[in-house]
Amino acid sequence: MPELPEVEIARRNLVRWFKGHRVVESEADDTRVFRGARWKDFNALRGRLLSLERRGKYLLFTFEADRGLLAHLGMTGRFVRRPPGETVLYSRARFHLGSGEVIHFADARLLGRMEPCSASGLSELAPVKALGRDPLVDGLSPTELQEAVGDSRQALKVALMDQGRIAGLGNIHAAEALYRARLHPARAPGSLTPAEWKRLATAVHAALEFGLEEQRGEEPRYLKEGAHNGFLIYGRAGEACARCGTTVESLSQGGRTTHFCPACQPSHPDGKTRR
Repeated sequence: MPELPEVEIARRNLVRWFKGHRVVESEADDTRVFRGARWKDFNALRGRLLSLERRGKYLLFTFEADRGLLAHLGMTGRFVRRPPGETVLYSRARFHLGSGEVIHFADARLLGRMEPCSASGLSELAPVKALGRDPLVDGLSPTELQEAVGDSRQALKVALMDQGRIAGLGNIHAAEALYRARLHPARAPGSLTPAEWKRLATAVHAALEFGLEEQRGEEPRYLKEGAHNGFLIYGRAGEACARCGTTVESLSQGGRTTHFCPACQPSHPDGKTRR
C-alpha cells in the first residue's frame, strides 16, 4: 500500500507534469475505481490545474470552474505520463494535455479510488474530514504526537497507522520510526515517557524524509520487485540488526507484518524484553 512518501512524490510529479499545460480532454472507464461516485463526472475535468494538495494518502485536485477530484492510489494505483498514442496497461482514467501528452491513472487491481466533485467541497468529503494530523502538512511535535496517539488502547504501531490519528503513516514507515526511536511496536502508547515521545516524533520525521529521498524520480523505486532494500528494519526478519547484531524478528499486528529488533526495541518500559 503506498504510504505518505509515495503519495507526496506522486503529487510533486503531477504538479510538474500539469504545469504550463491545459487539460483539453478527460476520460475515464466505468470501473470500481469510481465506486460511490459518478465516473462520467471525471470527463468534466478540463482547463488548468489550479492546485494539488495531499492529505495523508489522498490527493485533492482543484481545476478551473470549481471542478475537483479526490484520488487515492490504493495498493496498485499510480499516475504515469506518456507521449500521445502510447498505451498504458490497466489505464483506468486519462488526462489529455494540450501538448499531446497523456497522464494516466493505471491500477491493475482496481483498489484505488477516484471521486469527482466540486473543488470547494473537497475538504468536506467524509474521507478527508476523518483524517488526523499530517506530519508534513500540519507538523508533528512530540506533544502533538502524544495528543494524537497517547490515549489509544491499541498497540503503539497499530495506533500510529490509524489514519484518524496520524494521516499518511503506514506499515513500513511506522516500523522504521519505531526502530529509529528504539521503541517496541507492541508497547502501550500510554506507557511512553516524555523523552520517548520526543524520540518518536523525531523518528517519524526521519523515516518520512528517508522515504521521500528514496522516492526521487517519476517512478517509485524502493517498492519495486527486486529493488535493493534500503530500510533499517522493514523486510529484514531473520537478518542481523545493523545496530546491535541481534536477529531481527517479526510479529503480526492489525493484519500486517511488523519487523523489530528485540534487543534495540525492548518490550517493556524498563528496557527489558520479556517473552
